[in-house]
Order: sequence, then structure tokens, then C-alpha cells
Amino acid sequence: MKKLLALSLVALACASHAQETKLAVGISGWTGFAPLTLAKEAGIFKKNGLDVSIKKIPQKDRHLAIASGDVQCAATTVETWVAWNANGVATTQIFQLDKSYGADGMVVKPGIAKITDLKGKTVAASAPGTSPYFALAWILKKNGMSTKDVKVVNLEPQAAANAMIAGTDGVDAAMTYEPYLGAVRAKPEAGKIIATTLDYPMVMDTFGCTPKFLSENPKAAKALADSYFEAVEMIQKDPKKSFEIMGADVKQTGEQFEASQKYLRWQDRAANQKFFSGEHAAFSKEAGDLLLEAGIIKALPDMGKLADTRFLK
Repeated sequence: MKKLLALSLVALACASHAQETKLAVGISGWTGFAPLTLAKEAGIFKKNGLDVSIKKIPQKDRHLAIASGDVQCAATTVETWVAWNANGVATTQIFQLDKSYGADGMVVKPGIAKITDLKGKTVAASAPGTSPYFALAWILKKNGMSTKDVKVVNLEPQAAANAMIAGTDGVDAAMTYEPYLGAVRAKPEAGKIIATTLDYPMVMDTFGCTPKFLSENPKAAKALADSYFEAVEMIQKDPKKSFEIMGADVKQTGEQFEASQKYLRWQDRAANQKFFSGEHAAFSKEAGDLLLEAGIIKALPDMGKLADTRFLK
């Protein structure tokens, strides 16, 4: 009898395991993406029938991982999806992750008082097609300039922040984000934060997948959205444990992680429904026009296919 029961339990476990949808997700160590890590580490994905592997891939390479089939879904900034689709990597956003409230910014060396002082200077930023490069283009445009007015050297956000902290010669400014922006914040003598997303609100992140994955796995797509919202609820109900889990993933203590998340807002289900009712389309259009102007894309993609909101209910 015991043997029979054991065999039944094994069969049930196998059946349950077989029902899990397996997928890979591309993200970075950006604080805004951390609830996805929490959903994995706290067992939320698993509970909702998902077997998710999270891969850390720089933003400049994430579309290549999608195109190759290495990942089926990813997290990135809203304007990046415009660029990916325009450049032949079909993807659809299904929920919003976060909005930056000072978590992304431009750091300058002492002596640079305003954005226009950067004319002819060198700015460290990730490659074209990434969020830091877009943020640089956006900030310059709002000040009557463009990326042609500065010399851009391509450094990833952590390296860009480190260059400022180290006082690297030839780097006058840098585009970076939390948790690396916090490291500069803690060393004001290395440079000052001259602009953030509080001044220029243009960094917001969403989660999306390939149209193929969404059409073949609508239940899994709904489970992904639900899992994210559950993770956001867990942060509210048990912040200490949540910050420790999310911080460990980026080699931070719970306290350090808590400090870096103060500069952004994770978006719950209600905020998502509001965002996709108009703001998403309006921002995507403005971002698309800037991407065209900066030469990052040659034509706008089908703007009506950038998002699928049916999984937010």
C-alpha cells in the first residue's frame, strides 16, 4: 500500500512537472527588473506553472538572444522594443515593470554646470539602441543639442559609473543607473548628478515576448504577468525578505538594495492598466521619432503591434 502511494505521488509530481511551461528570460542587474528574480527565487513562477530560467544579457545584445531563440521573453525599456521591432526582431510587450524616478541619470565631472556645457565633451554611455544611449539623446534634445554635439564612448552602466568614480581621463560625463548611480551619489567629489529621470521622465521598463511564444503559450503569458504582480505584492507584504532575495542577485545587502529601489516605482496591475490605456502609445510615438532622428532606426515599425494587453486582466 505504501509503495503504491509512493508511486502515485511520484506520478503526480511528474505530471505536475510536465505541465510547467519552460522558458528563458533575458534581463540585466537593473533594480527595476528585480521582481522577476524574486518571482523565481520565491517560487512564484513555479507555483504558477512556469519553469523560468533567467539569463543576464547586456541590453545591447538582448535582441540577438531573442532572435536566436536563446530566450523567448525579455525585460527592457519601452523605446527599445520600438527599435527591436523596427530592426526586424518581432516582439510584443505584455506588462509594465517599473518607472524610473531618479534611478537613471547623467553624472558629470566638477566644473560642468549645465547640459549645454557638454558641447564637444566626451560622454560614456552604452551602445546605440540601449536605454542609457536613448536617455542621453533625449536629455540632449530637450536642451537643443544632439549626440552629434558630444563624443560618445561606449561603456556599460557599471563601467561608466566606475570611470567617473576613478576620475578616468577623457571621460567628462557618464550615463548610468541604479545600483551604480548610487555609488557615484555616495562619492560627490568624483562628480555630480546633473540630470535624472526626475528631471526627464523617459525611462520605463516593460516585459515582452516573441509573438510565436505568446500565440503558442497564452496561459503561460498570463502566468508571467500574474507572477510579476504577485512578486510586487510580496515586496509590499514582506519587504525585508524581498529586499534580501533581490539584493543577493546583484551582490547587495538587503539594506543596500532597499536604498537603490527608492528611486523607482514597480507598477502593479492597476498602474499597468492605466499605463497601457494611452501613455504607452504616446510615449512610444515620441520615442520612435527620436530614434529615427538619431539614426537608430530607418522607419517606424507597426506601432499597433507593440503591446498585447489581454494578460493584464
